[in-house]
Amino acid sequence: MIVSMIQILFEVPEADTIKEKRRILRSIKDKLQRRFHLSVAEVDLQDSLSFAQIGGALVSNSKAFGETVLHKALAMIETEVPVRIQDVRIYSEEF
Repeated sequence: MIVSMIQILFEVPEADTIKEKRRILRSIKDKLQRRFHLSVAEVDLQDSLSFAQIGGALVSNSKAFGETVLHKALAMIETEVPVRIQDVRIYSEEF
C-alpha cells in the first residue's frame, strides 16, 4: 500500500476575516475531495488571517499514480483558486 501526501502552505490575500479565509479553504477542500478523492484537512495556521496550510493524502498501489494525482490537484489550485502558493511538498510512503 502506498500513501501519497501533499502539504501546501499558501497565502490567502482576498481574506479580510477568519470567516472569509475559512470559506475559501472549505471551497478548496471540497474541490480536492470531489475531483481527486483526497482526504484533506487544514493542518496548521488556523488562527492566521492571511496564511493557511493544508494537507492531503491518497492511498493507492502505485507511487507514480498517487503523485500524478497530487500534481494535478496542485495544478487545479494554482489555476482556479485565488491564493498564492508559498511552499509545496509531495511525497509517498510505502506501508
